[in-house]
Amino acid sequence: MYQKYVKRLLDIVFSLFLLPLVALNILVCAILIKIDDGGPVFYCSKRLGKKRSVFVMYKLRTMKVNAPDIRNPDGSTLSSVDDPRLTRFGKTLRMLSVDELPQVINVLKGDMSFIGPRPDLPDHYNYYQGQEAKKLDVLPGISGYNQAYFRNATQWRQRLKNDAYYVEHISFLLDLQIMLKTIAIVLFRKGVFSGQDITDRHERIGQDGRSQARE
Repeated sequence: MYQKYVKRLLDIVFSLFLLPLVALNILVCAILIKIDDGGPVFYCSKRLGKKRSVFVMYKLRTMKVNAPDIRNPDGSTLSSVDDPRLTRFGKTLRMLSVDELPQVINVLKGDMSFIGPRPDLPDHYNYYQGQEAKKLDVLPGISGYNQAYFRNATQWRQRLKNDAYYVEHISFLLDLQIMLKTIAIVLFRKGVFSGQDITDRHERIGQDGRSQARE
């Protein structure tokens, strides 16, 4: 009941409620991005959605125009505090997680949910193993179990396991816990970049195993 109907209803209600505030913040950021380097305001990227559908995910641009695609050894996208591809203002957007605000539009469109596994690039599907593709059984999210409890401090393979865990245990209570944890972690700006430590990484909700060092 919750996963099939209530979750989507809550997504629509909250996205409509937040849209005016989000639009105002995007407008301010758009002006600052233009002042910074004069490039495009938005970064639009194709991502894997529910049931392997491909959609365009919106973000505020944080990298220099025509920045190269640099991957980690595990195939995940590099996210480093010293990434030379970041613009001056882009680094601030990343630190505050403000670059994700346009994804509220994705939620309203039905491409994403507020809470769910973070969407991978389409070619990442070729690297899934075993039950890892289970994450595609639900809508991807602006935040999720892995992002709330580990952010960028886990390797991609471990994040896929965490995503599968979320899909198997999805509930209103779990989503509420993830939402509250996300707010806290954004306020304290922990784990934004690869290699940053998350001191409470062991606060998994009923999950066994150890996290590995590593969006």
